[in-house]
Amino acid sequence: MSRPSKLIDTRIVYCGDCFDQLKHLPDNCVDLCYIDPPFNSNRNYEVFWGETKEKRSFEDRHASTQAYIEYMRPRCVEIARVLKKTGSFYYHCDWHASHYVKVMLDVIFGENCFQNEIVWKRSTAHTDAKQGSKHYGRLHDVIFFYSGGSKDYTWNQQYTPLSDSYINSHYTNMDPDGRRFRWDNLTGPGGAAKGNAYFEVLGVTRHWRYSPEKMAALLEAGLVGIPPTGEMPALKRYLDQSKGVALQSVWDDLPPLNSQAKEALGYPTQKPLALLDRIIATSSKENDVVLDAFCGCGTATVSAQRMNRQWIGIDISPTACRVIAKRLRDVARLPESEKLWNIGRGFVVRDLPQTEQQLRKMPPFEFENWAVIALGGIGNKVQVGDMGLDGRIYPVSVLPTVKSGSLDFMDVWYPIQVKQKDKAGRPDIDAFVAAMIRSERMKGFFISFGYSSDALAEIQRFFKQTGRIIVPLTVKEILDEEIAMKLA
Repeated sequence: MSRPSKLIDTRIVYCGDCFDQLKHLPDNCVDLCYIDPPFNSNRNYEVFWGETKEKRSFEDRHASTQAYIEYMRPRCVEIARVLKKTGSFYYHCDWHASHYVKVMLDVIFGENCFQNEIVWKRSTAHTDAKQGSKHYGRLHDVIFFYSGGSKDYTWNQQYTPLSDSYINSHYTNMDPDGRRFRWDNLTGPGGAAKGNAYFEVLGVTRHWRYSPEKMAALLEAGLVGIPPTGEMPALKRYLDQSKGVALQSVWDDLPPLNSQAKEALGYPTQKPLALLDRIIATSSKENDVVLDAFCGCGTATVSAQRMNRQWIGIDISPTACRVIAKRLRDVARLPESEKLWNIGRGFVVRDLPQTEQQLRKMPPFEFENWAVIALGGIGNKVQVGDMGLDGRIYPVSVLPTVKSGSLDFMDVWYPIQVKQKDKAGRPDIDAFVAAMIRSERMKGFFISFGYSSDALAEIQRFFKQTGRIIVPLTVKEILDEEIAMKLA
């Protein structure tokens, strides 16, 4: 799959606010954009990331509907700018602010560019419709579909299978060879303005739906006849040639993504691949550019990659960007490599925090993930809040040659503790000492921006008394890649 344009790079996950990242893209460069931004729900999300099941709390950043719309408006303006006139835009939201979102999008994209309000049934039942509640169960999300401005926007008609009840009620006829079919009306409205010719077919003269030439071909193929119970010529439509039912605006045929689903990562608003597959198949062609400006866990990018589209992903969360990268590697089988990306065979992640100043501003759990992953470690599965150890490093020398999907069976590992502090103090080291003793570890790694003299003295005392090693690492050493010797 080659690059679609010299003006735009694809197969990139950008870490940052899409408002800033989109400004680097030229006008009219994206064929399809899908976004699923954080909803204005004022809820705390408990997130269990798929690879390590780390429990994290995500809080929506928007205190009100007005704040949410003010946050989204400039970002949607940028999306409208980069979207091609022949492109399509899908905005996924729930009931909290959908009506306000629709009004905003009508202003930005134009009312005439609004094509559909798609209702996606995302669950079979919902706990908010329990006994005592005074509203109906909220089972669906809304997806607003806009075109980019041209009447020639990409449209690949999708179909859903015919229901058994429809087949049994309509395809009631059978050919001698066993093929099921139904009789379909061949007549057309009269009058020259309708364009339907007036001629004789099987002894019946009428205005017909098809031209004389087309009708002659159908007759020769044996597809036109008079039904046993009728007098008017009709068309045979065979069941095995039916495409199904043209896809409608209510999507209740895609199974919900529950915790037992194979693709489930535990991300709170993760959407099923089948949903994105449908959108991408309908509104793009192979090698078109698909943009997801609020990637989350990367479903759109994975779907686009599997369907041979170019893609660009953006998310403000460094943790989300790493989840996306892992998913692209594991599910889409796309290598993360600068070298391979340069020749069109891999992907890259751009703009992850690279300075101490950026890392100081990062939310605590994001900073902790960054530090653990930067060491090549794995986050603690059972950690809650800031209690206990933050991660583990498994030495390369003890890694199994066959991937098992879990490292729990191995007892050779080093603990990691992370503190987002200018100077970690002795109490921080004391807590790590207790954790090392409790877990019976002889070596561990501590990460902070700096250390007090008391903290460093405690590390030395602990080594002299017990022979156990605590390796103090600074963020600067990690950024400058000066940790190789200390990790040995």
